[in-house]
Amino acid sequence: MNGINKAIIVGYVGQDPKIQSFSNGGKAANFTVATTERGYTTKSGRQVAEQTEWHNVVCYGSLAGVVERYIRKGTPVYVEGKLHTRIYDGRDGAKHYVTEINVDTLQMLGSRQEQQQQPQQPYQQQGAPAAQPQSANNTPQETDGKEDDLPF
Repeated sequence: MNGINKAIIVGYVGQDPKIQSFSNGGKAANFTVATTERGYTTKSGRQVAEQTEWHNVVCYGSLAGVVERYIRKGTPVYVEGKLHTRIYDGRDGAKHYVTEINVDTLQMLGSRQEQQQQPQQPYQQQGAPAAQPQSANNTPQETDGKEDDLPF
């Protein structure tokens, strides 16, 4: 059986991306994305605080170029990719572990005014198949000409 390694997050970019250019002409973009779970009050009256989680995100190739041009701190994004853990030796000689999302698909979110001339299509790493909208039974969705605004 093959395993599945897929991460999907929706959040806000926490810092301007750091862009690396390589001698072979390739690029990499590194940035963080914050996802926040709302706080709430339990039935017993106990307050549960809002919780923010920070995710390390990495884009390569043409996707890194898109990030360089359009992504800034505070940009709302949809990120889809694979989890990858890097291990490196620090200056202190200890091993350090960094878990990152290697991005396959990136979509900028928000209103058109917020994006101001930014493309609306999701960006995919070259070679990744484009996602097709599908229904619950995994067949392509068809419309019967009747449009409604119900969310279900």
